[in-house]
Amino acid sequence: MGRAFEFRKERKMKRWAGMAKTFTRIGREIALAVKAGGANPEYNSRLRLAIQNAKSANMPKSNVESAIKNASSKEAENFQEVVYEGYAAHGIAVLVETATNNPTRTVANVRMYFDRCGGALGTSGSVSFMFNRKGVFKVKAEGNNWDDLELELIDAGLEEIKMEEDEVALYTDFKDFGTMQKALEDRKIETTSAQLEWIPTMTKKLTEDAEVDQVIKLIDRLEEDDDVLNVFHMMDMSDE
Repeated sequence: MGRAFEFRKERKMKRWAGMAKTFTRIGREIALAVKAGGANPEYNSRLRLAIQNAKSANMPKSNVESAIKNASSKEAENFQEVVYEGYAAHGIAVLVETATNNPTRTVANVRMYFDRCGGALGTSGSVSFMFNRKGVFKVKAEGNNWDDLELELIDAGLEEIKMEEDEVALYTDFKDFGTMQKALEDRKIETTSAQLEWIPTMTKKLTEDAEVDQVIKLIDRLEEDDDVLNVFHMMDMSDE
C-alpha cells in the first residue's frame, strides 16, 4: 500500500488510542471559544463547533460541561492561540497551531522538536504564504443526496466536495466557515468533525521512505505535545 497509506492508518490509530490527549485538546478549544464568545453555545458558533467535535470524539457530556464551567470562572487559565511556522527536513513546510498558557514554554518545545528532527523553526509568515486557510466539514456520506445538496450549499460558500471512504469533506473559504456551519445546522446535517485547516497550495513528494519517516517523526513529536492542537504540512501523502 505504500508508506503514505501506513502513515494515514497510523494517524487514525493514534487518534483512537489517544483519547486523554484528545480530550485535553478539545478542552482547550472550548476554553478559547468561551474566552472569545461567551459560554452560551446558542450565541457562540465557535463553542457549538467545539461541543460538536467533543461529541464526535465521544467526550463525556460531563467533561464538556465542566470545561465550559471552568473556562467561565474567574480562575480560568488564560490560554492563547499561537501559530508557529517552520521547515521539517527536506524542505517540507509545517504550520503548528497551539493553545498555550505559557508561550515561552511552548516555543521552546516546538523549537526543540524541529531541531532534533532535522528541521528549523521559522518566523511568522515564513511558510504561511504557501497555505490557504479553509473550513473543512466532515459529514457521513450515507443519507444525503449530494447532487442536490451541492447546489444548495454553494450559496453558503461551498467551494469543493471530496468523497473520503464513508465520509464527505466539504470545503469553504475561511470567511464562510460560520455561514456553512449554520447551513448544515439548518438542514439537520450532523458533522463528524469541523475545523479550520491550513491547506497547502503546493505539495512536495519525498521519494525515499527514510526521508518520509524523518518528517513523520517531527509530526509525531509535535502532536504528542499537549499545547499543540493541529499540525499541517506540505508533504504529498498520496500513494501514487
